[in-house]
Amino acid sequence: MSKISEQDIRKLASLSKLKLSDEEVILYQKELSSIVTYIEQLSDTDVAGLAPTSQVTGLKNVTRADELIDYGVSPAELLKNAPATKENQFKVKRMIA
Repeated sequence: MSKISEQDIRKLASLSKLKLSDEEVILYQKELSSIVTYIEQLSDTDVAGLAPTSQVTGLKNVTRADELIDYGVSPAELLKNAPATKENQFKVKRMIA
């Protein structure tokens, strides 16, 4: 059984920028220890002879071929309605800070 110490919880809280009370530290220590113990059961599973599996539902990506659709309007005609352009593209204000 894997035991997570109070120091481990305090370090995780510090790295996560969380302020935990002493009661919360004890609570999370118990909860995380039980989660890790539950997950350790997987190491007891016999997987000899099993092929690795990355997808189990049988679904496949369905894609379509790109088609060029001519709407009868040239890029230059569309850009002439834009308030600002630069190098044959719409010019907009910066959107990412």
